[in-house]
Order: sequence, then C-alpha cells, then structure tokens
Amino acid sequence: MFKRILRIIIIIAVLAVLVIVVGGIVGFNFLRDNGIKQYFATMKPPAATVSTTIVKPSSWTPGVEAIGTVRAVRGVDLTVETAGIVKEIPFHANEKVAANAVLLQLDDAVERADLDAQKAQAALDQVSLNRALELTKRGVGSDSTLDSARAAASASASQVTRLQAVLEQKQLTAPFAGTVGIPKIDLGQYLSPGTSVVTLQDLDTMRADFTVPEQELPLLKIGQTVRLGLGGDDKPFAGAIRGIDPKIDPSSRLVNIRAEVANPDGKLTPGQFVQVRVELPEEQNVLMLPQTALTTSLYGDYVFVVQPAKPAAAAPAKPEEKPAAATDKAADAKPADAKPADAMKPATDAMKPAAEAAKPAADAAKPADQPATDAAKPAAEGDKPALVLSQVFVKPGRRNQGMVEIVEGLKAGDEIVTAGQNRLFNGMSVNVDNTIDPTKSANKQADQQ
Repeated sequence: MFKRILRIIIIIAVLAVLVIVVGGIVGFNFLRDNGIKQYFATMKPPAATVSTTIVKPSSWTPGVEAIGTVRAVRGVDLTVETAGIVKEIPFHANEKVAANAVLLQLDDAVERADLDAQKAQAALDQVSLNRALELTKRGVGSDSTLDSARAAASASASQVTRLQAVLEQKQLTAPFAGTVGIPKIDLGQYLSPGTSVVTLQDLDTMRADFTVPEQELPLLKIGQTVRLGLGGDDKPFAGAIRGIDPKIDPSSRLVNIRAEVANPDGKLTPGQFVQVRVELPEEQNVLMLPQTALTTSLYGDYVFVVQPAKPAAAAPAKPEEKPAAATDKAADAKPADAKPADAMKPATDAMKPAAEAAKPAADAAKPADQPATDAAKPAAEGDKPALVLSQVFVKPGRRNQGMVEIVEGLKAGDEIVTAGQNRLFNGMSVNVDNTIDPTKSANKQADQQ
C-alpha cells in the first residue's frame, strides 16, 4: 500500500515537473517572440550618411547647346589639271608648306621642247616684224607685208604664253600656306586630269558649322561668344559667330550657323565632332543645384531636403505625471497609512551619520568623474541636432556644366542632399558629411587635401 502511494506521488511529481518544463519552454518562446516583435517594431533604421549643399542665389550664364563639325577656314583637296607621269613628289606627310610651294612635278620634257621651239619661232617672227618696219620706213615695203609680219609675231608670242601655261600645269603648287596630308600618288604613276593628290589644310583657324532650332534663332547674333569642346562639360576653345544662314531649312526647321575659333595648338582637326555652346547674357539670382541632387521618377523630379527633426519629448510626459498625481491623492486620502512611515523615522535618523560620513568619499570621487563627464558632453551635444529628410518635388529648368536650374519647389537656404540618396526615403534620419564633394573630380580633391 505504501509503495503504491509512493509510486502515485512520484508519477504526480514527474507530471508536475513536465508541466512546469513544458510551460516554461512555451512561455519562454512566447516572451521571446513577443520581445523580438516589439524590438523590431520600435527599432529605428540607422542614420544614413549623405553630402549636402545649401541653395544660394547665384549668377547663371544661359546658353544654346548644339553639336557641330569642325572644318578648316582654308582647306582643299588638290588635284592635277593635266595628264602626265609623276616625276617628283617634293613633300612629306604632315609637312607645313608655304604658299606657292611645289608639291608635285609631272614629266614635262615634251612641253619644254615645244616651248623652246615656239620661243625660237617667236624670235624669228619678231625679227621679221622689225625688218618689215624698217622697210616700211624707207618706203620700199608694203603695208600688207608689215601687217602679216605683225600678225605672225603676235601669234608666236601668244603661242609661247600658251605653252608656258601648259608647262606650269605640269607642276602642282600650294595655293596657301598650311599642312599637307598623306600623298595619294606614287612616283611613276600616270595621272589623269582631276586625280586627287593630297589635302592641304590651314589649321591655325578653324570653322565650326552647326544647326539650332528655329525657336532659338532670335537669341543668336553675329559676334556672340561660342565655346567648343570635344566631350564632357569642358569646352576649352573659344570663338565667335561669323555667319547665320538667313534661310531656315523647311524640312528640318533648323538654321545653319558658322563660327570661327583659333586653333594655335592644333588640337582641333577638320571633320571632327564637337559640342557647341553659344553663351547668352548672364542672369543673376538664379537658384541652381548639382545635377546629382535631382532624382527623376515616374511621378516627377524631386530632391531630398535636410531639416531638423521635430521635438517629440513633450508628448509622452503627460502619462508619467498621472501616476504621480494619483499617488498624491492616495496619500491625501489616507493619512493613517503614513504612520508606519513615521515609525521608520528613527531608523532613518540613525542612518544619517553613516550617510554623512560617506559624503566626503563621494565628493572626493567627483573631480575624477567630472573630466570623463565633461569629455562626454561634446559627443552628446553632437548627437543633439537630429536631422531628417523631406522629399520635395521640384520643377527643373536649364542645365549647364553639371548644374541644373530650379524653377519651383525650393527657396534660398534649403539644405539639399547631393549624394547618397539611392536608399533614402521621406522622414529618414541622416548624418551630413561634406568632406567629399561629389560635384568635383576625386583627383582635384586629393590635391587640395
């Protein structure tokens, strides 16, 4: 009987232990899951680091953007006028030649022989003319003989001139000073009239031809400053407009513009693609931002404005005051409950000497703790101004050299995020770090640092 009771007690104890263990495990899991949910529900995302700029009214130089082609002011592909065999090529590729320099010599042996024979005939005809004149003066010569001699002499002189011109056509000369290209012929090659020999380009002054829409034609005039660039925002070449076509192309609604620019270093090459910007009069008090600050979406263009966070400490103070007020009411309503506290006064008074004895030690420890506290104050003060983001939709305007004009949506003094806004959202807390300016080249910043 006793063993049966003991066995029942053991079974009940084991069951009780199992219930307690299982209940503990279930309760622990429940509390853990609930704590995790509360943690993630109240967890704030870490502050993102961004770089910012302050919106300020500044000067803006508007312009008309276009693309064009560069050509030499004086450039031509030289060809031969007459047929012949190449005898001499007295130039080399990319050589600078003077005006009237001989660039090609064709075989002219036959033409020289014809010229010498004609010169002899012209000399004979001139002698005959002089003899006829002398006889006419003596009265023994007829007028018809004199006229025939004069006509023969004139025809011989004209024939000499013609043969001299034919002989000169056997030479190809430079019409102006410039740089020659690669020769397109070889020695001993037979050339027919019109065969291209070489290109000659004057690279000191270049001509840029480009087109602009008809809406922008009233903004342009002769003599306006034009800047050219080979790519990117840098446009190092400066020139001026030299011609505006008075006719607009009816098929494309574009007008042809021609500008001239100096090319002393020879960096521009005829036929090269260039980006053209016609500079217009400067404007003042224009709000502009780096283009990296502007984000484009399906809903429009927007920027992130950095603003101080609104103070929220005054709201939760009210629930904390209610228990205190309720405690005061309970103390006022039950004065009898204060008697046990009065009974504890002797014990409290007895502990005062020990507390007063411990004060010097606490006061002695204060100077040691004070530097650490003072050292922590700047860090605490640095964390005080919390910054949050506000998404603001804006209306962008013109763009120039990495900057964009803001027509609507911002005002002077706004702090705008210029980099790091890929994962930002409205109301997010941020930290501002302007040690690196994304609008400048990294190499330039490294040199400045």
